[in-house]
Amino acid sequence: MDLPNLAVVLRGALSHVPEERKAAEENLNQFQFTPQHLVRLLQIIVDGSCDMAVRQVASIHFKNFVAKNWSPNDPDESQKVSVSDKSMVRENILGFIVQVPPLLRFKSEEDRIPLYHIVEETFPFLLSIFSKLVQIVNPPIEVADLIKLICKIFWSSIYLEIPKQLFDPNVFNAWMILFINLLERPVPVDGQPIYPDIRKSWGWWKVKKWTIHILNRLYTRFGDLKLQKSESKTFAQMFQKNYAGQILGCHLQLLNAIRTGDYLPDRVTNLILQYLTNSITKNSMYQMMQPQINIILFEIIFPLMCFNDNDQKLWEEDPHEYVRKGYDIIEDLYSPRTAAMDFVSELVRKRGKSNLQKFIYFIVDIFRRYYEASAEVKPYRQKDGALLAIGTLCDKLRQTDPYKAELERMLVQHVFPEFSSCVGHLRAKAAWVAGQYAHINFSDQDNFRRAMHCIVAGMCDPDLPVRVDSVFALRSFVEACKDLNEIRPILPQLLDEFFKLMNEVENEDLVFTLETIVDKFGEEMAPYALGLCQNLASAFWKCMASSEADDEADDSGALAAVGCLRAISTILESVSSLPHLFTQIEPTLLPIMCRMLTSDGQDILVPLDNYISRGSDHFLACKDPDYQQSLWNALSSIMMEPNMEDSDIEPAPKLIEVLFQNCKGHVDQWVEPYLRLTIDRLRRAEKPYLKCLLLQVIANALYYNPSLALAILHKLGVATEIFNLWFGMLKEVKKSGIRANFRREHDKKVCCLGLTSLIGLPVDHIPAEVLDRIFKATLELLAAYKDQVAESKKQNDDAGDDMDGFDADEDDNDDEEVESDKEMGLDDEDGDDINSLHLQKLATEAKGFQPADEGDESDDDFSDDEELQSPIDEVDPFILFVDSVKGLQASDPSRFQNLMQTLDFGYQALANGIAQHAEERRVEIEKEKLEKGNAQ
Repeated sequence: MDLPNLAVVLRGALSHVPEERKAAEENLNQFQFTPQHLVRLLQIIVDGSCDMAVRQVASIHFKNFVAKNWSPNDPDESQKVSVSDKSMVRENILGFIVQVPPLLRFKSEEDRIPLYHIVEETFPFLLSIFSKLVQIVNPPIEVADLIKLICKIFWSSIYLEIPKQLFDPNVFNAWMILFINLLERPVPVDGQPIYPDIRKSWGWWKVKKWTIHILNRLYTRFGDLKLQKSESKTFAQMFQKNYAGQILGCHLQLLNAIRTGDYLPDRVTNLILQYLTNSITKNSMYQMMQPQINIILFEIIFPLMCFNDNDQKLWEEDPHEYVRKGYDIIEDLYSPRTAAMDFVSELVRKRGKSNLQKFIYFIVDIFRRYYEASAEVKPYRQKDGALLAIGTLCDKLRQTDPYKAELERMLVQHVFPEFSSCVGHLRAKAAWVAGQYAHINFSDQDNFRRAMHCIVAGMCDPDLPVRVDSVFALRSFVEACKDLNEIRPILPQLLDEFFKLMNEVENEDLVFTLETIVDKFGEEMAPYALGLCQNLASAFWKCMASSEADDEADDSGALAAVGCLRAISTILESVSSLPHLFTQIEPTLLPIMCRMLTSDGQDILVPLDNYISRGSDHFLACKDPDYQQSLWNALSSIMMEPNMEDSDIEPAPKLIEVLFQNCKGHVDQWVEPYLRLTIDRLRRAEKPYLKCLLLQVIANALYYNPSLALAILHKLGVATEIFNLWFGMLKEVKKSGIRANFRREHDKKVCCLGLTSLIGLPVDHIPAEVLDRIFKATLELLAAYKDQVAESKKQNDDAGDDMDGFDADEDDNDDEEVESDKEMGLDDEDGDDINSLHLQKLATEAKGFQPADEGDESDDDFSDDEELQSPIDEVDPFILFVDSVKGLQASDPSRFQNLMQTLDFGYQALANGIAQHAEERRVEIEKEKLEKGNAQ
């Protein structure tokens, strides 16, 4: 079975349809002993373009097959795996392990212990092997493959943190000597392939790339003093002192290949320029670069920014690929041109005084020579690079004297003429630069109009890249346009050209322009709404088809499809006050909704929440169709399916919660069925996060109707089992001391509401000893909830303060350029704290995209559904708790007195604190209501 068919069969093994799943499993069993089957499974496991779920199925199948069939149990039994397959697996398994995605993220110190053990046991041997391989004279290409593998293993070990064993200076130095040896050593000339596409993948260039990769990682993540925790600063100081400068010197030597016309792979160039860019802010490193800064800037960086032979070849032979590469963020990560642009931006931002002026003079001189030269000898490619430089520095030039006063004249003299250039790539670059500067204050509005009409004309250019750049630039002009009458007469033409281009190119950014137009014109888009939605729907289906037809392609089709949906949403919002249009648009959108709502269980959470929460009356009253029964059918089939993974059914308990919260008092008949369903799945659940969600269903049922829910738990004979599990999970903490379960604010609040609802029940429902446990657990939970809400508020306030004082966060620096740059209105020289703060915030936000049960050390887990509105948003758990306790005191004073007497000093203090906070919350809520009333 070939790779594509094997992937299809593995995908079938994931099907929710029993017949399809069984057929896939039979197919796998039938072909599992065919030659190369194990190898193909490995190829799928490490194939980054393959769906993650399919890769996981492949890895499970591989593991099970090897465990069962690698060696026969009976000595007389014949071998089931061929010798050649075993040999191939053995040869590739270590390399493949390095490529496997890190599904298990080592986050806490305790989680990294297995990695430390691996490093401790294997790295001394690896270092010895590495040293011997590096010392081989005239090594064959096979040595390069082995060295590359060792480099990738080392890279994987330091990706997140440096293993403790490498903090030993002697051990670390032994590795660094070898890496720097490889960095300094010229790549062998003999044996290099001729063709660049093959040459860049040649073993010795791969070794060079991975060596630079490692050194960059050590430098940017662990060698930067301002990004390090206090305990890691010693390592950072050591790295800066002993290695950073030597590496920089090697990098500058390698970059000479660009000056001399020798070969240097794009990825290697990109990585080296990243290192140089990170060195700009560090005084000692910049001082090393400064004597050669003119060579770096004018003989290395600028040539990389210019249009080149590869660009010309792609422009002529495959303009669609030229466009894709130009607007693909993944391509940017590997592009020497993007790295060169980043270097220039950072250089003029951080070291502006000594570099900005001379760089602008250099660009102006290119403009002058281009203007003066005859058509046949004009430096077209250098003009392209100069325009790219001007566009890259847009933000800087707009803020800096004397340049900001000259921008309009620069555009008129050097950019606008290229709209009619005979050279296509200059027409495209002119459109891009004009878009960058569309928001400047034009002293002559005729210049703005001239540029905008040139952009509109560019949408009909014979060259596809020009048309695409023109559409992107149009977005900026629409945003900047103060008089919509400039655009209104040509609006139908714009839309026609836009959709012609969408039929040619699948690009998410294209849709941004349409969204901007729709947003700008609002209800004026009504006459076009139906046609726009039909065109976007057509584009959506086309993008989906191309994305699904080629699993190995990039995600541009899928991203463009998402863009189409977003644009449709913008159109619907713009005509929301014209409901008669919705009936015309509905037939076009209904198939898309059906397609999107059946592809993934998680996708249905938000829309079904909306149907229940925003249309509760209709949901409850309608019997044809019977929505309540339909919801039960869907949720029960999901939760009862034995082969569904825990993570796949997470939306189901969340929807049960939506039902109980939004239909309080109206779905009594569903409480028992849903509790039975929940308890059955709870007994089979393995992941803590799913257990939390299922226990929250029980909490919601108790809040919905405590007497009814508790009676059902007793009827089913599970009350003691459930409460023991619940209280046990509430008590469970990690070694670091943080709560292991119910970590979101929402989780804690739901548990508080459910437990609090039990406090007022009579003694025959809740015995005294059970009430005592409930009371104490709720107190602890409320205290944790209070702290978490306060911390979240503090973080939000801090984030706002950080943005308000953004420039003030930069460090002082005694470099002599600082004062001069401040006089120019430029940034000071050493703003790493801002970048590190920004990175830390991004890292914090990124935690929200991890599954909630992967060992995150934070109590601030976030998931999209926490943003959904709910009736409990208006319920304050502190006030509810205090009022419930007061109710108990009034209805059964002796029981209340007995409960209070069981509390030790710690719980009494907690209770008093919660009571005080509840009163504070009453005041705050009344104040908020008053302010809201005054605002209306």
